Parts: sequence; structure tokens; C-alpha cells
Amino acid sequence: MAVGLTITSEGGQDYNGKITSFVVLSCIVAATGGLIFGYDLGISGGVTSMEPFLEKFFPKVYRKMKEDTHISNYCKFDSQLLTSFTSSLYIAGLIASLFASSVTRAFGRRASILVGGAAFLAGSALGGAALNIYMLIFGRVLLGVGIGFANQASSVPLYLSEMAPPRHRGAFNIGYELCTAIGILAASLINYGTQKIKGGWGWRISLAMAAAPALILTLGALFLPETPNSIIQRSNDLQRAKQMLQRIRGTDDVEAEFDDLIKASSIAKTVNHPFKKIIQRKYRPQLVMAILIPFFLQVTGINVIGFYAPVLFRTIKLSESTSLLMSAVVTGGIGTLSTIISMILVDKLGRKVLFLVGGIQMLAAQVMIGSIMENQLGDQGGFSKGNAYLILVLICVYVAGFAVSWGPLGFLVPSEIFPLEIRSAGQSINVAVGFLFTFLIAQTFLAMLCHFKAGIFFFFGGWVVVMTTFVHFFLPETKNVPIEQMDEVWGEHWFWKKIVGEISEESKIQEAI
Repeated sequence: MAVGLTITSEGGQDYNGKITSFVVLSCIVAATGGLIFGYDLGISGGVTSMEPFLEKFFPKVYRKMKEDTHISNYCKFDSQLLTSFTSSLYIAGLIASLFASSVTRAFGRRASILVGGAAFLAGSALGGAALNIYMLIFGRVLLGVGIGFANQASSVPLYLSEMAPPRHRGAFNIGYELCTAIGILAASLINYGTQKIKGGWGWRISLAMAAAPALILTLGALFLPETPNSIIQRSNDLQRAKQMLQRIRGTDDVEAEFDDLIKASSIAKTVNHPFKKIIQRKYRPQLVMAILIPFFLQVTGINVIGFYAPVLFRTIKLSESTSLLMSAVVTGGIGTLSTIISMILVDKLGRKVLFLVGGIQMLAAQVMIGSIMENQLGDQGGFSKGNAYLILVLICVYVAGFAVSWGPLGFLVPSEIFPLEIRSAGQSINVAVGFLFTFLIAQTFLAMLCHFKAGIFFFFGGWVVVMTTFVHFFLPETKNVPIEQMDEVWGEHWFWKKIVGEISEESKIQEAI
């Protein structure tokens, strides 16, 4: 099965190709890496709101929630030990990704995914069988190692960007975020079901079921082909790379694209120290994006919803059962539908339009939620049902805005902007910054909620203003541009061209030497 088309860059270069069943299936398998990340996001927030789980591992939090009637609504769950349960995964993932990049370069993507899959399976088993807090957090650390190896270090979004036809790269890449949203939805629904199990051990099923997405990715990795870019870079087998390119494009006429891959590889192979290379002036735009995009992604405020949505719903006086169900519907269902909308629109409207529309939508929702909570909830007060459900509607608006913009585009844009010679360094920086700030937000969120109270929504709303302004002025449109010609967009941008200047292909090679 193949759909015929000519893939055309905005710069005028024609790439022949078809959307083949081979590339579709390969991208579907790779995108399931998002299931691991999404399942963890959904599970960690759900189990930390289950009373039997809190009573067993975090008794101080449980007693504050049940017995202390004078404590602020915003401070009932403030516990560094509780946040360590969530955030330990991300610091472990950060450290693991540093080692995983070496494993991937030496042994290939498949070995890295298999190591990660084994670690993730061990972590899910340990979490499900945990008898004390040490077993629980060690299990989370193993899950972090699994994500660091199997997911981030293997660069699933980058793999998707290299495999996909340029004209449809956005839609293919967002498949990763779609799987993340599906993972969140599945986890939330599982939490809702296990919470109802009599005996209070349902949380064990929730944690142990993390093995399911790990198995899907690990088994699928056995059948994943290497991208033509990777084949040229690792083995210099041009014939094999060309055959793979012909197979994924569904045509023998791939000369234009193949020539660009060879040119990019010839530049990349002259670079022995990509981390030294990326700090050069001509790569300044990519370095700035590699740092700021993952940082902005974490300060959108989505962690308020993603990690601790059920906790928030408990804060606004919903029951444990209702909070888990609302979490499933809001963070899972709305997120999944909105991500599908983003897949449809991203290669038609472009990245910047979705960034701007989503940013405005998130900001409006955050300001309204913060205002209502400030005026209605207070420290010991409560909500009427009407106000509680108004909050839920606004959270739906917020999640929809995130899922059409920063959710998928925060992974898509970094995966398509790096030239081959700095791609490994750029992706490593992007991953490390993402893990670091995910850890910091996860570790500090409950304390911030306690001290900022409703102001936490205005805090994250302020960052949404900053990031939306930044995208408007400093991010060029990358729609339809072939990944190996992406450096041209910086030379045409009103601001970045002052820094990178006009660099010819020949001068690139000379500077690389």
C-alpha cells in the first residue's frame, strides 16, 4: 500500500516519495515509546491520590488529609517524600540518558531499547510488589533508567522525523505524543478501576501494569529498521542506505534526497566533538532552542494537571473515586482527541500557528482557574458543585490547548531542527534539559502549591506569556522543510540571520574541518 506524492521543500527542492505501509508501520512501532512515558504520567498522579497507598507509604500525608481540619486545602499533600516518589524517575532518567547515548552510538538503537525495556520491566515488578518506601522509590529509579534508555536516548521523535516524508513529518512525529496521551488515558482508567478493589491493594496493579507498554516497545524494537541517516552515519554503507531510502519512500527515484543525506553526512563525519561544535556561533539558534523549548514545555503548567490532577480534584472537594474518573477524562480523553486534531493541522497550518493558538488558550484557562480558586476556595473553604465543575471545564480547555500545541510540538520541533553534524549533541542537550526541569517541577510542585496557593496558576500563566512571545518572534516556521535543509530557515529569519549569516555549503565543509 502506498500513496503517491511529490515531497517538496519550501526552498524548491523536490523529493520523490510515497507514504508507504512500511514507513507507517515503522513509525507506529517507534511511536509506542510514548506509551511508556504517558502511562507513567497517568499512574503516578493517580496512585498518589489513593488513600490505601498514602496510608501505607506516606502516613503523615494521609493523617494530614484525614485528621487535620485546620491545614490549608493547598498544603494537605505537601511532602518531600511524596514528591520524591514521582521525581526520582526523572533524575534517574537524566543520568541514564547520559550513559545511554554512548550505548546507542556503540551498539545501535535496538540494544539501547532492549536494555531500557528490561529495566522498565524490573521497575514495574518492584513497584507492584513494594513492601516499603525504599522498594517503591527504587522501582521508580529503574523505571527512569528504562525511559532514559528505551525512550529518550533512542530518540523516538528524532527517529520519526528521519523516517517521515518532509511534507508529513509533523503528523508522523506527533504520533509519539498521541501514544503518550493514550498512555495517560489508559493509566487513568486503570487507576479508576483499581481504586475500587476492596482490600486497598489496587495500586499494586496500577504500578505493575507499567510492564505492558514496556513489552510492546521492547518486542517492537526487534523489528525496527534503521533510518537511512543512521546507516550512513554509523556504517557508511551507501548502497544499503539507498535501498532503505527507496523502500521507505516507495520509489527508486530518491537521488535528490539521497544526495542531501550524503552531503550532510560528509559534514558530520568531519566533526569529532559535536558538543564543542554546537556552541559555535552558526549553531546558536539550534542551541537556544535545544535549551529553551524543553524548559518552556515544563513551565507550561501541564505538570499541575498531568502529575497531580487527581490531587487537584481532591483539593477542590471531589471524592477519591470522582477525582480519578475526572482525571481519566480530562488528562486522557481530551488530550488524546486534541492531539489527533494537532496531527491533522500541523502540516497544513504550520507549527507557529498551533503554538500561538494553544498558548492563548492555555493562558486564558489558567487565569480563570486561578481567579475562581482564589475567590472561592481559600485555605479551609470549599466549592459548590457548580464551581467545581466550572473548574473541570476550564481544565479541559487548558488540556486541549496544551495538546494541540506545546504537548506535541515540544517534541516535534527539537527533533527536526538539528543538522546531522550536531544532531546527537543537540538531542542529548534537549533530553537532558527536559529531564532536569521535569525533575525540578515534580520535586517542587506540591511545596509551590502550598505556598503559592491559587497563585500557582498565575505563576505558570506568566511563563506561558513569555514562551508564546518567544515563539512568535524567534521561532521560524519549519513546515515542509526537509530535515537536511533545515539550516536554511535560520539564514532567512529576521533575527537569527544576524547571528548565523549566509553560509554556503562549501564554507560549511571548511568550517567543519
